[in-house]
Amino acid sequence: MARSLQVLALRRSMIGIVKFSWNHLRGTSQLLKPPSICYSRQQVRHKSEGMNGLVVGVYKGENEKDVKLSTGGEKFDDRVGGKLTELVKECGLDGKLGIGRVINNLDNEFNCVCIVGLGEEGATYNHEEVLDVGMENARVCAAVGARALQQQGCAIVHVDGLDYPEQAAEGAALAVWRNNVNIRKGHRLQIPKLELYGSTDMEAWTRGLFKAESQNLARRLTDTPANQMSPSIFSQYTIDALCPCGVTVEPRSLDWIESMNLNSFLMVAKGSCEPPLILEISYCGTSPEDKSILLLGKGLTFNSGGLCLKPKKGMDEYRGAVSGGAVVVAAIRAAAALSLPINISAVVPLCENMPSGMSTKPGDVVTLLNGMSLCAKNPDKAGVLMMADPLLYAQSNFKPKLVIDVATLSNGATKGLGESASALFTTSSFLWKQFKKAGSMTGDRVWRMPLWEYFDRLVSPAAISDLCNQGRGPASACLAAAILHKLVPCSDWVHLDTNGTGMLAKDNVPPYLLKDSMTGRPTRTVIQFLSQMACK
Repeated sequence: MARSLQVLALRRSMIGIVKFSWNHLRGTSQLLKPPSICYSRQQVRHKSEGMNGLVVGVYKGENEKDVKLSTGGEKFDDRVGGKLTELVKECGLDGKLGIGRVINNLDNEFNCVCIVGLGEEGATYNHEEVLDVGMENARVCAAVGARALQQQGCAIVHVDGLDYPEQAAEGAALAVWRNNVNIRKGHRLQIPKLELYGSTDMEAWTRGLFKAESQNLARRLTDTPANQMSPSIFSQYTIDALCPCGVTVEPRSLDWIESMNLNSFLMVAKGSCEPPLILEISYCGTSPEDKSILLLGKGLTFNSGGLCLKPKKGMDEYRGAVSGGAVVVAAIRAAAALSLPINISAVVPLCENMPSGMSTKPGDVVTLLNGMSLCAKNPDKAGVLMMADPLLYAQSNFKPKLVIDVATLSNGATKGLGESASALFTTSSFLWKQFKKAGSMTGDRVWRMPLWEYFDRLVSPAAISDLCNQGRGPASACLAAAILHKLVPCSDWVHLDTNGTGMLAKDNVPPYLLKDSMTGRPTRTVIQFLSQMACK
């Protein structure tokens, strides 16, 4: 016994072992100091460029002797002569999800090796949770490991496929991303390059990177301060992101908007000095004669509440009111990168909702393109107002086979679901099943909410108009959906209210996202849905 303790002490004097857990790394956005257990030789290497790291997983067993390394872990263990298995047992790693160690100086090529718990082996779809647990565990494991090695200073991080290379790529790429633009260069956390290890399925790995990079684009568009993300700047970002991928982007100016009589949109836009824009986006992945899927994203680059001003505390979060438009742009970019055989059209109305002498007054009424009148009883609820006429115009212009709109519309979605899932309203049970499947695979779930006639009667007729943007009663998410439902009479339609999921991550944040930063959700779920519709 004494001799084994001496051997362990000698080994640890040569190999630095750093313990961490999911909670230690959850939402950390600042660079952590290297733990003191990294000895002087390793601290010198930590500062050097080109440092390599490796993430592998370990499955949970009934006891410490039953733990099993992932496929990549077994490959690396053979490379180092079984030392990894010995260290796993000595460190007491039991495979619990998100708990791991960073091991230094174990291999000459990989300066740091991070071994992370993967949970139970063979985890599959959980009907109660509506979640593919095996895929989500791979995301969590890859995210925790990649972030730990990022904080160690690794310039290149190799990630084990963990039996799910696509999901491992998603978790790692989402976890290491940072919005560093407004941070001084010397204080920025380096974003490492990611490589696949221990698997030959490069196609799945690349697909996962495309999806994660698209969500990171949505995070950047949403998280950028409002003075740096006006409608015109958002438009330029969209052109830069989509046009090189072969996607057509047509910015429509104020004169065009007025000529098309999109008056409900102008009711919101006229309160700001920033000129409004509407983006028309087209991706053609199959025959031009095939009908397209229409996406519409709410692009409110800042929502102050207009004359019904929001409370000053937390008002800065409402730069995230543009997240619907960001998700649409990001999803189309991924569709183009993945060459999905499908046609997609999109309309993104962009403006600010600000208080001024030109702002919409509570009770103002506008006539929509379909002849119905809409009362702006509460200008703070600007989403329905700005989306109404663009939604009618888009259906008339593109004649789609399916309409999907994404918007942060109501606090009701947050109160009902929190950040657990996006609220989904649809006229089609088939589309609900497809979105449910997509959410279970991406880990970014959706949940169907009622679209009953009960709510139709609460939004119309109003006292002085056909529709009211606020409705009557407390079910704000259902009321907002009921108004939009009135504007989509013929097509199959899905409305995603992302008020709880698409803005700041606050509670129970998964390790591949950052607490108090914008999430970019549900970008990957929309991409997965489009993939399912394209590849029947």
